[in-house]
Amino acid sequence: MASFYKLLFPIVLLGTFNSYAQTALPIPVNLQATYGKGTRTTTGAPGKNYWQNSADYTIAVNFNPISRVLDGTVAVDYTNNSPDTLYEVDLKLYPNIYKKGAIRNMAISDSDATDGVQIKKLAIDKTDQDAARWRIDGTNMTLKTTPILPKQKVHLDIAYSYILNKTSHIRTGQVDSGAFFIAYFFPRIAVYDDIDGWNQNHYRGGEEFYNDFCHFNLSVTVPGNYKVWSTGNLKNAEDVYAPKIVQRIHDAGLSDKVTDVITETEINEPITAKKLTNTWKFEADSVTDMAFAISNHYIWKASSLVVDPKTGRRTRVDAVFNPNHKDYFEVINYARKTVEAMSYQFPKWPYPYPHETVFDGLDQMEYPMMVNDNPTPTSEDGIELTDHEIFHTMFPFYMGINETKYGWMDEGWATIGEWVISPRIDPKITDTFGVEAYAESAGREDDQPIMSLTTQLSGASFFTDSYPKPAMGYLYVRDMLGDELFTKALHNYISQWHGKHPMPFDFFNSINTGAGVNLNWFWKSWFIDGGIPDLGIGKVSNSGKNYSVVINRVGSKPTPVDLTIYYADGTTQQIHQSIKAWANGEQTYSATFTAKGTVTKIVLGGSYDPDSNKANNVWVAK
Repeated sequence: MASFYKLLFPIVLLGTFNSYAQTALPIPVNLQATYGKGTRTTTGAPGKNYWQNSADYTIAVNFNPISRVLDGTVAVDYTNNSPDTLYEVDLKLYPNIYKKGAIRNMAISDSDATDGVQIKKLAIDKTDQDAARWRIDGTNMTLKTTPILPKQKVHLDIAYSYILNKTSHIRTGQVDSGAFFIAYFFPRIAVYDDIDGWNQNHYRGGEEFYNDFCHFNLSVTVPGNYKVWSTGNLKNAEDVYAPKIVQRIHDAGLSDKVTDVITETEINEPITAKKLTNTWKFEADSVTDMAFAISNHYIWKASSLVVDPKTGRRTRVDAVFNPNHKDYFEVINYARKTVEAMSYQFPKWPYPYPHETVFDGLDQMEYPMMVNDNPTPTSEDGIELTDHEIFHTMFPFYMGINETKYGWMDEGWATIGEWVISPRIDPKITDTFGVEAYAESAGREDDQPIMSLTTQLSGASFFTDSYPKPAMGYLYVRDMLGDELFTKALHNYISQWHGKHPMPFDFFNSINTGAGVNLNWFWKSWFIDGGIPDLGIGKVSNSGKNYSVVINRVGSKPTPVDLTIYYADGTTQQIHQSIKAWANGEQTYSATFTAKGTVTKIVLGGSYDPDSNKANNVWVAK
């Protein structure tokens, strides 16, 4: 690995906790090259030459719930904002994960294996293209074109179809006989960026997505007894809904109360236009994707809240679900409280989109303005699932994360969002999702550094590197900086990179700059280096009531110091020191306290402190 890395010292020297904090981060040469090109900077801000490509999509689909055939057309204006001349256009055919023979790391049922996306027609600038001009390989499609110059725009027209999966629900598919969640449903142009050029990573199921920010107009034609919910704003509510439903949608968008937009008694009423089919029209701007869901028997609860007190802007929150799933009746409250907490408490950023719709489906997956969530057995599960998936609105959708390569840059944030917000919704919840899983797997041969590419991970690391390990890293920085300074640093990152494509070092450097503190020692030890988390209690001494406890840093992964002091009368005392205890490369830390009584036992470790060897975490008084 050393042959692929160089050391890069930050150009801007920030305040540090100590001299050890001047640690240099090892930066892969392809990422380091972005500084030379001026597309990114060592302060974390986008460079003066930063660019990203964009597209304007007009999509029309006709979906048959009986045959599950989706017929569609895509018209797209693609603008090459890069300094490069493009000789091909790469596209993503995500439904091809169900194609026979496709490369997958998630299983599908034999009955869902299809012939993949059928390209019926393809034209470039209104000129029909012969099939010899393109090649389809799994979920990737490469189209040879005449040169597309910098700043030039090209127009593509594509007619296509595919069969939606009935089972093996990988983020999309049939939910029941009258409900469907439909995502990744159109040929879309892949990202071309300043790091890799075309994104040619296959969609295999486990790894997630990387898409450009685009403008979308979507038309969905379905049988007349179906309703449609989608990313974006519904543009023709009066054409597809009865007047009373239109009024309820309007009212919900202005009220803090929960509005029953479609009730259980109205499921079979003709509340949509009296036609054999209806066409629903949606529009969304500056989003990375579109998804929609349909049902002929779901009910709809909605509410809204002010997310930006400066402007009075409101976000509507929806729960759309099968009334037989009784746990879902509370989801509207969980969702509303999540949007509120995100706007005012963590990350304290006004919710960026006009609505968030939680749809009763068969997965646990996020999409712009949409969530596909399965029913849950307990309220705790429902809260944790709802806030986790909604938190993804910020990462990766508002911040255009390359999830395919850096799953930790979005899943880690959703996990800490879950940890912080769940107890705000229900104080009885202590959510430590994945912490012990990491403690148990740390140091094994399949345990890799967080900075490993997600495409290269397997086994325990695929989970721990994406979810709990980065979440703990974010939590430790928040604890170390304090909430006010951490929020300032995080807002620096968000304000600079929303609507763009940050890479890992953009994040590290943005936080350093925003906080005015060089945290490279921590980024390196927790995110880049290997090792295990293991603290142990060393010597315990006392002079009367004054105690000193030596904590040994046995493993190379630093964690906070949390001690619980047990007294003979049954009471306890908590002592906490943030991860700053190890900022200078210390191998020991001395915790001191004044005993409140007779000490019987001292235990090391907190809820978010993974420890691979707990045998050295307990001291018992003789």
